[in-house]
Amino acid sequence: MPDNTVAKHKAVYITYSILDSQGQVVEQSDVPIGYVHGADSGLFEQVEAELEGAKIGDQLEVILPPERGFGAHDPALTFTNDIDNVPPEYRFVGAEVEFENEKGESKTFRVSKIENGKLTVDANHPFAGQTVKFAVTVVAVRDATPDEIANGRPDEGGPPVYH
Repeated sequence: MPDNTVAKHKAVYITYSILDSQGQVVEQSDVPIGYVHGADSGLFEQVEAELEGAKIGDQLEVILPPERGFGAHDPALTFTNDIDNVPPEYRFVGAEVEFENEKGESKTFRVSKIENGKLTVDANHPFAGQTVKFAVTVVAVRDATPDEIANGRPDEGGPPVYH
């Protein structure tokens, strides 16, 4: 029987929900998402630390303040203009447009608000400035391959089924 404990260099598959400060689900994945524990996978550091030692079926909740989660809201990444100056295809909340600066760097902005003839675009992450709760369930754990450890992500194909 394989060791089903979350530890360094294990391929770990989780399902999760992200809840805002009012307890409303703002993002959810019921399809298992994989990462390699302790291999710079991009998972929030605090979430990964809390998963250390967990086993298949374990459920945990991790509170992430902005500085440990999606960062502070940066007002410099928010712009408002007259809606008449915006092409019609971008005149709805949620529309995305990519802008490039003079250095050739591009950033995606989302239309976040339309009111009083003004349209606001925002390049901040939608959860920036918010304290969120990650509700995580461990679905599968296995040894990661050397390539997976190097990439921080399990190879495609989904989790193995361990019961």
